[in-house]
Parts: sequence; structure tokens; C-alpha cells
Amino acid sequence: MENITTIATSRLVAQSRAMDVAADNIANANTPGFKTARMQFSDWIVRQGATTPPRGGGTLAYTQDRATWHDFQAGPLTHSANPLDLGITGEGFFTVATAQGPVLTRAGRFSLSAGGTIANEAGHALLDTAGQPIRLSPADTTLTVAGDGTISSENGQVGKIGVVAPADPMRLQAQGSAGFRSGSATAPVPLPSIVQGAVEDSNVQPLQEMVRMMNGLREFQFVTQMVEGEDQRQQSAIDKILQRRG
Repeated sequence: MENITTIATSRLVAQSRAMDVAADNIANANTPGFKTARMQFSDWIVRQGATTPPRGGGTLAYTQDRATWHDFQAGPLTHSANPLDLGITGEGFFTVATAQGPVLTRAGRFSLSAGGTIANEAGHALLDTAGQPIRLSPADTTLTVAGDGTISSENGQVGKIGVVAPADPMRLQAQGSAGFRSGSATAPVPLPSIVQGAVEDSNVQPLQEMVRMMNGLREFQFVTQMVEGEDQRQQSAIDKILQRRG
């Protein structure tokens, strides 16, 4: 009799996780470069080992929260007056240096740090095609960023932004709100397309996520009611057995 409850509970745990993911998507609807997260469910199959299964025996299928993956579809670009706001319209990611190692991101809101490097809002330096921080001199006051990532000032070329693509995008692991650590090798994008004075917005569709959350909540409530009903059924059966023996 416990099979119904345990199977339903596995679904409740997975559904709760799915609602948490949808809520996080909604919370980051205005986070530049954020990519929508999705849940991957699968069946966890349990086969009873008896040679001749009893009535009702056989295969039990539990719901398993297998993994979380991200939708890397590009978000819309918002144009600004900041010459160091950068958006990628094609494939690829910027790379920033963190204490834990290089992180890939599409969040292109950069500025000039006190040390002269181009850095994101967290202070992580933007890396060039050689994997080094891009550093400007005090004399570089007027900046132009070409589509291929070449940065120039009134004094000439000062660097080239590295735009890379992972060999296996499915092995990207989320790092913070809009960053990813690559679980595979990365390679330069042959023909990057960078837009100066623009930031890629989140690709979250808030209305779609709200609908997803509401559907998830209704399913959670339905399964909860089923578990409660099964509990009442079992308790009623126990009460009747005790009454007969009494």
C-alpha cells in the first residue's frame, strides 16, 4: 500500500524543484545575459525481483529530477549610451576572469575599473583573444569596438575581445546569475558579431514562466490531495480491522 505514497512523493519532490526553477527564472527576468533554466525529468524504474510477481506487482516508475539545462537562445538587445556596454548577436560568449577561474557570460555590461582594466559589474576583468585582461591607458578616452571585438582609441588599437564557444554547450554549469563554467574545451568564434553600446537582456519570457508555475502548483496540489486521500483510505482500513477484532 505504501507504493502509491512513495511514488507520489517522488513526483512532489520533483515538482517542487521545477517550481523553484521557474521562480528563479522570473526573478532574473531583468538580469542581463541570464538564460532560462529548464528541468529534465526521467523515470526511475524499480523492478520487483520475485520470479512470479504477486497481483499488482511488476515495475514501479518513480519520478526523478535528472538535471537542469539552460536555453541559450539569444535575448533582445537594449541600446545604451555606454561605449563599454557590449552585446553579442551571434554565437559565443565573453570570458571574464574570476578567483575560481574563467567564466563564460553573455552579460555585456562592462566599465573601466580603477586599475584600467575593462571589467563587469562584479569587478571581473574581460579577457582578450589571448586570455589576458584588457587594459587601457589614461590617454585612451574615446573607445570604439568593432564587430569582431577589436578595441580602438584615438591612440590606435588597444586590444581585441575574445569571443569563444564551448565544444559541448550541454556541459556548461551555471556560475552566478549569468555566468557559466565550461566543462569542455572552448575555441574562438571565427566571425564574432559584437554590438557596441548594447546589452543582451535575459531571454526569460515572464508570462510563460508564470503559466508554468501555475500549472506546476495545480499539479502539486492534485498529487498532495491524492496522497492525503490514500492516507485516509489506509487509516480507514486499519480502523475497520481494529473494530472487527475488538
